[in-house]
Amino acid sequence: MISTDEILPIGQINKPHGVNGEMSFTFTSDVFDSEEIPYLIMEIDGIPVPFYIEEYRFKTNSTGLIKFQDIDSEEAAREFNGLSIYVLKKYLDKVEDNEIELAYFVGFMLRDAHKGDIGIVTEIDESTDNTLFVIAEGEDEILIPVGDDYITDIDHNNKIILTNLPEGLLDL
Repeated sequence: MISTDEILPIGQINKPHGVNGEMSFTFTSDVFDSEEIPYLIMEIDGIPVPFYIEEYRFKTNSTGLIKFQDIDSEEAAREFNGLSIYVLKKYLDKVEDNEIELAYFVGFMLRDAHKGDIGIVTEIDESTDNTLFVIAEGEDEILIPVGDDYITDIDHNNKIILTNLPEGLLDL
């Protein structure tokens, strides 16, 4: 049985497409396209259930169409409207971190090699040329640049971003 601790959301089913069970969906990671993943997971009555992929195709860089085995009608596909799509965390460990949408990191702990735990990422600020992790600290915000120069490792299972920030950055 699949545990909810073993899965991470990567998208959502939008609605049926056509009459043969195909569905439109949006995604934040196309991990299933770059890794050999036989199934995606959706929660049915609070229980993670695997659904085997029959075929899929991308429409844009964040939307696509998917067909699962044994879902062969528009009525059956309609039952999936609005459901979140999950993958096992172990597959995300194999994907290059720059292939994952930044919104995925909201909720991760930012931990620095020198300062320890900095805080939980509450949002991603992409309003400037320098994308930033935003960490709420009371009424203040800590802004940390998102960059390969600072991020040393990502622990997907424990939702931790390990960094080595330049001295003085947190004092600004």
